[in-house]
Formats: sequence, C-alpha cells, structure tokens
Amino acid sequence: MGEIDRLDARLLLLLTDEPRLGVLECSRRLGVARGTVQARMERLEQRGVLTGFPPEVGLAAMGYVLTAFAVLEIAQGKRAEVTERLRAIDEVCEVHATTGEGDLLVRMVATSNADLQRVIDEVVDVRWVSRTSTSIALSTPIPSRVRPLLEKVAANDEGPG
Repeated sequence: MGEIDRLDARLLLLLTDEPRLGVLECSRRLGVARGTVQARMERLEQRGVLTGFPPEVGLAAMGYVLTAFAVLEIAQGKRAEVTERLRAIDEVCEVHATTGEGDLLVRMVATSNADLQRVIDEVVDVRWVSRTSTSIALSTPIPSRVRPLLEKVAANDEGPG
C-alpha cells in the first residue's frame, strides 16, 4: 500500500527535477499515456506520497542567514500545546517529536546572532518548555533530499526495505 513502483519513482524524479512540468510533458518523457500519468499523480497524492509542489525558497537570500537547531525538553503530556505555540513563531521552520534526551527538535532561522537570541528567547518563553539546547548550523553539506530513494526504486523496481 505505501510503496511506490518504478514508474511512480521515475515520475517523482521528473517532478523533483522540473516541478513545473505538465502532465502531457511528463507522459511524453516517460513514454506512457497522459491518463496514466494523471492517474498515478492522483493516486500518489491520495496516498500522501506526493504532497505538493512548493517552490524551494532560499532563506539566506531572504536575509535568514542563520539556521539553528534546538532540542527542547517539555512537560509530559504537553506536546500538542507546545507545538501550537511554536507554530506561532514565524522563524520556527520545523518541529519533530523525538526520543532520547529531548522531546522536540526545532529548526529555526534568524537574520543575525542578535535575531537568533530573540527567536531562542521566544522559544524558551513558551509555556511548558523546561530546558533547551541550541546548536547553530555552520553549513548544510547534505540538504533535505529524496532523490537517492527515488533513484533506488526507479533502478530496480524495489520499494523500501
């Protein structure tokens, strides 16, 4: 149910490389009928594999030159409440519930060290956050990616596992 086949992977690779491609052009490049591509895209969207076509935004070019990660320890049973309050902080880009020392891993951005301090202060002021540990990212040698996983499936028609 959750796996993708070789054609799905090839379609997703094509859309990863060129998200503006239309269904007709995808069908031409993949050598399948337009209806096949349309049906595959709809199925991938329904299953939550294909979640949209947002543009990649260069945060540094927008002035957000710092990226930091904070591990938050929070009061037990308050994850939903803390998450909602973090959502209200514009510079918080991602929040992951984790195991281990902390409860939440937060990725945030800032325009300067002083701005990062302001953002951290906002995070620390969130009710039920008991402790934080923050690290600044110096570079991103491997940005978020799915290409290797799609290429693996496209090459040998095997899903995850």
